[in-house]
Amino acid sequence: MDLINSPSVIIQLNPRDNVGVASKAVPIGFPIDKNGTLAKENIDAGHKVALTNINKDDAVYKYGQLIGIAAQDVEPGEHVHTHNLTMIELDSSLKDFQPHPQTDTTSSSRTFQGFQRDDGNVGTRNYIGILSTVNCSATVAKAAADTLNQSDELSQMGFDGVVAITHGSGCAMNTDSEGFSFLERVIAGYAQHPNFAFVLIIGLGCETNQVKTLVAKKGLEDASRLAYFNIQDAGGTRTSIKTACDHIMQMAAQHGQMRREPAPLKHLVVALQCGGSDGYSGITANPALGHAADLIVQHGGSVILAETPEIYGAENLLIDRSINENVAQKLLDRITWWKHYTEINGAELNNNPSPGNKAGGLSTILEKSLGAVAKGGSSSLNDVLHYAEKITTRGFNFMDSPGYDPVSVTGQIASGSTVVCFTTGRGSVSGFKPAPCLKLATNTSMYEKMHEDMDINCGVIVDGTASVEDVGEQIFERIIAIASGDMSASESLGYGSNEFVPWLVGAIT
Repeated sequence: MDLINSPSVIIQLNPRDNVGVASKAVPIGFPIDKNGTLAKENIDAGHKVALTNINKDDAVYKYGQLIGIAAQDVEPGEHVHTHNLTMIELDSSLKDFQPHPQTDTTSSSRTFQGFQRDDGNVGTRNYIGILSTVNCSATVAKAAADTLNQSDELSQMGFDGVVAITHGSGCAMNTDSEGFSFLERVIAGYAQHPNFAFVLIIGLGCETNQVKTLVAKKGLEDASRLAYFNIQDAGGTRTSIKTACDHIMQMAAQHGQMRREPAPLKHLVVALQCGGSDGYSGITANPALGHAADLIVQHGGSVILAETPEIYGAENLLIDRSINENVAQKLLDRITWWKHYTEINGAELNNNPSPGNKAGGLSTILEKSLGAVAKGGSSSLNDVLHYAEKITTRGFNFMDSPGYDPVSVTGQIASGSTVVCFTTGRGSVSGFKPAPCLKLATNTSMYEKMHEDMDINCGVIVDGTASVEDVGEQIFERIIAIASGDMSASESLGYGSNEFVPWLVGAIT
């Protein structure tokens, strides 16, 4: 898709489409096509306008794909949105499934400057982690991290700082539940994350999520990169803070001076994420990130797409890219799980987009999902992961998660993502230590308004001054620079210490 020199303020994304997207606010009476058709009402930027007569119950197409059914007759020039567009239920199947050829990787000389770990992985940051098993140990973990970060001794040794990974759960949970399994996988994933040189896990002592059990169950017994203790054994809060600080300084001394070294791009794992989407997301930032994702895969690296509710209705596009029927079935199984999960909780998968998404021009989950899937580029889908499951297959992966950004990114990082790319049309602000996060703006207006929070303006695509491929290559190069130590906008603003949010599923008793 190339929008450079697009002659109209209304963009038709595919010849099949019977709606166009306003590249800027269109006032009533303004021409929307070369035939002189006039806008019959004001159309906000990013919103849809009918290009032809659309009868009630007719299919409405955007991106050449079905996004809903007309709830009433719509004339050319009329606004198409939630008031006259309704959702339609779609069911995917594996009937006539054909495996997609696995995307080839090239022999690449490209490298980034990373931190080599003993297990063969490479980090893009060199943090020290203090992980709490339970909410009760969160205060001690934070206090110890704050104490250590007040000194420059660790930075002189090559560490980027100490990150307290805390949360609000860890007790009153059924140890046989999915939610408890999620929490265990998340903490284990962070404990083994290549962006941590080493970690200290702190428990209270009487909680459900026992630290000794977690360490043994998840194979976290490498003393060179992990230590742990319980507050109740240490003797209380102040003693525990001192114990934590002493542990960290001893382990830092054992690791010695840390320096970046060249590493092949096959060691990069990039999380593909979006939040605060708008009508431009599927036109600019998402496909540009998709192009960058393809470049990462072609150079031997890996990318992880997530947010299962936000690929609902477009899962067929991922099924068509699955390398075998097992991968395709795993994706369908996650969709089936979500349908059951939302039903028993009195919700539905199409209870989306959010109010902010709708204000930005998105009308149905089908429309949102088609744009969201674009972040995954065009590479073969090589594996489907459960939430926070460790990535084992290089290339393009999908990880099951909710659409809530902090929960989803927490899972992607636990799965092994060392860089996060986050597209936004409304202006999301967040960071995700220990992984650096790049913010990609979908439109120039928001980019200019929130410039200090954004890394790249993808709005130039709809402005007509750059192509999707141009911006995708810019994102690719910026990923490498950030992975090599350049600071992202969110890092420069101090974000990243409050967004660790494991997925809570099940009863709290």
